[in-house]
Amino acid sequence: MKTSTAVPTALGLLLAVLLAGCDRSPTPPDAGVIVPANESAEADALPQGWKRVAGKDVPHVAAVAPQLPTKVRSDDGAEVEVSDIRRIVAGGDDVIAVIEALGLGANVYAAPERSATAAGIAAEKHFLFNRTTGVEGVLSLGGSVFLGNSLRRHAVLAERLRATDHAAVVIDDLQPPADKVRKVADALGLSQPGRELADKVQAQLDQAVAIAAGNATRPRVIALSASGAGGLPTVAGADSAANQLITIAGGINIGEEAGVANYSQLSNEGVVAAAPEVILVTENDLRLFGGEAGLWKAYPTLKHTPAGAANRVWVMPDVELKSTSVGSGAGALALAQALAELSRG
Repeated sequence: MKTSTAVPTALGLLLAVLLAGCDRSPTPPDAGVIVPANESAEADALPQGWKRVAGKDVPHVAAVAPQLPTKVRSDDGAEVEVSDIRRIVAGGDDVIAVIEALGLGANVYAAPERSATAAGIAAEKHFLFNRTTGVEGVLSLGGSVFLGNSLRRHAVLAERLRATDHAAVVIDDLQPPADKVRKVADALGLSQPGRELADKVQAQLDQAVAIAAGNATRPRVIALSASGAGGLPTVAGADSAANQLITIAGGINIGEEAGVANYSQLSNEGVVAAAPEVILVTENDLRLFGGEAGLWKAYPTLKHTPAGAANRVWVMPDVELKSTSVGSGAGALALAQALAELSRG
């Protein structure tokens, strides 16, 4: 069991809270796994009638030696030289998933608390990462390079880190998955393997689009999160990875339709009016909700929607629904197959 560490900041910002050892809780179109809950052999079996929808062929490439140092353009516009990737401080699971797929999961040295990736969970250090995380908190981690995943959260932090001669690259979370894969790989000195990996992801996304094009209807989908909006339950809006995935897979994201930004609240009345036919939630969010009872408690009017009446709740891996990354293609294929079956009736 690793110990927790907290470091005070001189900048007056809330700093990273270091925690460790915490329990946390082209492929063919049939690459998706759609498992009815009553047939699941997993210990955390889903409630009766629910489905686990997960891509089973997340791409990866053989590990090769990085070509360092390398110079890259961070998404905040800065030119950055990266010379040491032995201790990566990663801003999110989307970045970590790419690192894993490139064979460098062991290089993830520090990751956010509640990471859902294997390398994120196994990282030596963990921290609470938000908009107010300070420079001294990140520097105290002892990493060799910082890979942020959001211009909104990490642009200012990265600029201040670079002012101390600490390598810091931001790969924004709102860009297409293949672009993100390439940029993460470039920052690691693995440009060629990164392009191979990105091509695999894009091929899966293209196949998902092809499946969706054959649907007679576009099912209405609500993607729920247990966090956001000050810790309150939220739905995925226009500028979210979930919205990209739902659209590619042939669904209508009711959060985008309702004008929701990022992950924001939607009133109980709004949920009923949106009339979703499918409820999507990630494995980690389902745990945070407190399981089935917690989900219905957070949004009681869901029971009065077509999805709720049909008990149509689909559970997906976090890295396939809530982030654009190496798993996006596999997740899109699985969701496209599930929506196609629903469309056929």
